[in-house]
Order: sequence, then C-alpha cells, then structure tokens
Amino acid sequence: MKINNYRWLIVALVLVATTINYVDRQVIGLLKPILEVEFGWSESDYSRIVMAFSAAYAVGLLTMGRMVDFLGTKKGYSIAVIIWSLAGMLHAVSRNMVQFVTVRIVLGIGEAGNFPAAMKVVSEWFPKKEKGIATGIINAGASLGVVAALLVTPLILNFYTWKEVFWITGGLGFAWLILWWIFYEIPMRQKRITQQELDLIVSGQEQYQTQSGKPMSWKKLLSLPQTWAVVVGKFFIDPIYWFFLFWLPSYFSLTYGLDLKKPSLPLMVIYLATTTGSIVGGYISSALIKKGWTTVNARKYTLLMVAVLELMVISMQFIHHVWIAVAVLSTAVALHQTWSTNIFTLTTDLFPKESVSSVAGIAGMAGAIGGFLFPMFVGDLLDRYKLAGNLSGGYNLLFSVCGITYLGTWLIIHLLTKQFKRHAV
Repeated sequence: MKINNYRWLIVALVLVATTINYVDRQVIGLLKPILEVEFGWSESDYSRIVMAFSAAYAVGLLTMGRMVDFLGTKKGYSIAVIIWSLAGMLHAVSRNMVQFVTVRIVLGIGEAGNFPAAMKVVSEWFPKKEKGIATGIINAGASLGVVAALLVTPLILNFYTWKEVFWITGGLGFAWLILWWIFYEIPMRQKRITQQELDLIVSGQEQYQTQSGKPMSWKKLLSLPQTWAVVVGKFFIDPIYWFFLFWLPSYFSLTYGLDLKKPSLPLMVIYLATTTGSIVGGYISSALIKKGWTTVNARKYTLLMVAVLELMVISMQFIHHVWIAVAVLSTAVALHQTWSTNIFTLTTDLFPKESVSSVAGIAGMAGAIGGFLFPMFVGDLLDRYKLAGNLSGGYNLLFSVCGITYLGTWLIIHLLTKQFKRHAV
C-alpha cells in the first residue's frame, strides 16, 4: 500500500532513534550519585568519564559522518546504532574507572553517527520549506530521551540495580533496527511512497549538488567559510547543553535537595521544554522561508533571537526558589534547542546533500571537542569551589558563562555567512 506523507513516518523513525540515543547517554548522569558512592568517584573523576565520551564523540562524528555519506543512510545508521547499543549494555559489567572510560569511548563513537545520518535523511526526504520543522522534530528526540531516562531509570531502580538500567536501555536500539530495515529507503527506491509525494520532495529541493555526485573532499569543505560557520555554532554552544545534561541533576540535588532515586518533576519540566524549543525553532525559520526570506537569513534571524534571549540564564545566581529556577532553565534549554535545530538545518542549506553528513560530522566533532574541553573547566572549577565550601558559587559562575556565549557566537556565524554564494561551492 502506498502512503502519501510517508516522509513524516521516516521522521518519526529518526525521532525514536534520537530519543534512544539520548536515553543511552543520559542514564549515567542520573546514576552519578549511586556510582560515586559505589566507586568513590570525585567530581573530577566524573568529569573524566564525561570527557572520554566527548572526545570519542568528536572523533566518531568525523568518521561516522563520512561513513554515512559513503555507505548510504540505511547501512551507515544501522552500524552506528549497533555500536552504541552494545556499548550501552556493556556499562553493566564495568567495575572500575578504566572500564567505564572504555565503554564511554565506544558509546561516543557509535552515538556520533546519529545526527549526521539524521541530517542526511532530512536532505534526502524533504523540500527546503519543510527541512526546518523536520529537523526540529528530530532534534526533539534529544529532549525526549532525557525525559525518558528520568522516567525509566528510577522505575528500573525500584526493582533492580544500576546494572539493569544499562542492560535494558542499551537493548532498545536493537528493537529499533528491525523497524529501520523494514521501513527505510531513499525516496527514489521507496515503493511505499506515492508519485505525488516524490514529486513534492524532488521539486522542493534546491538543485545543489557536486558535479561528480560524490562527497566533496575534506580540503574543499574546510576551505569554505560556511563550513566554519556551522563549526563555530557547534563548538561554542554544544558544551552548554552538555553541562545542562550532565550537571543539572547534581545541581538540583545540591541546591534544592531533590532525590534522584525518584522521578524528578522539576528536571522533567526542564528537559520537556527542550522539545518545544526544537519544534518551535524549526517552525519559525520554516515560516520565514515561506514568507520569502532566504534560507540562510531565516536561520540566522532565528539564531539571533535565541542569542539575545539566552542572556536570561545569567540571572540564575540571584534565584533561590526551585520553580523560578525551573522556569528560567526551561526557557534557556528550550532556546538552546531552537539554536541547535537551526544550526543543524544550516548544513542542509549551505551544502549539497552528497556532503551533508560529512559537514554535520565536522561540525558535530567541533561541538564534541568543546564538550571535551568544557567539562575539564567545570570539574576543576566545581572541585575548587567545593573545597572552599561554596559549590553553589561555582554553578553561578558557570551559568553566567553560558548566558553570554550565544551572542558572541552568533556574530561570528553572521560574518562567516554574510557573503555566502551557493555557486561558490
């Protein structure tokens, strides 16, 4: 049976994969207080585990993105999911720092394939006027994964131990693989798609491709200012979300006495807000394009709006009520996902689809490098403030750094894309 709007089923599949991806990476943050007691970790020890994942994620983004471009979306995505699911399950048998670092490295390499593959799916399946909203829906999986982890982890802990948390969540990817192999194929080869939808997809895509039909070389990609625009947009901003992802549970436990062995409503509200930011961010830029804006200007205007509004996170140092903190942080992380959605979509606007995964990988690697370096600063800073008996002061400084970073980053992106010409590639 042929299905009109089959492309939205494809988006749903990628959304589920992204959700599983973030469940697998987030559970260690929720298990942090338990694992710290069992294995005697310090804040710096935990930051090393986060750094190991970040470094592997950086390398994985570069290599996995290239792999997806050469092998194709279906095979490349499958390989990534197999790697990260196995690594997630192997956390359950880890017994010391070296073993945890090792499985986090493998997890990082596998999980790095998700967004490059997802952006290639968008470039293959969507006309330009729908790319923003499609990317926003997929990017919402990051938020849904965190919320799902908040729900699933305490539930499993009520019946089992932290080991079963890793076994169960790690196995989710293998169930997804069955659906992926049944339902996915590129539009030209997908027998379930109608001719009407195929015509919509093909006619709505900008005819922007390399003459050879092959991915551009690393040298060519790295010579383009638009490559560096998306690199900057990931390098400086991704670490902020990683800070929210890995340290907010501990922050709320410290500041507001939340019991992380139970479902945490404040954290759920915060991470659910990111879902709204992803989808709304994609909708805003897509709506501007429908009104006649160029794709690049629509994305950049949305990014500027985010950069200005993110300054509010600086106010965290003056907030002492849990639900006011939730309101500010919910807005901040929602805005972050609006930023993330539009940065990802820029890769589909600025580059031919043959090279989208490669560019997404390069940019993602830059974000992961930032995510590797920032935890070093975070761990050292928090340990210093902890020794001084003022751990909350360390968090306040970090929130201020996060708040001002977006505006400076937007300015660099604007300058790098100001003279963008499609024919320059």
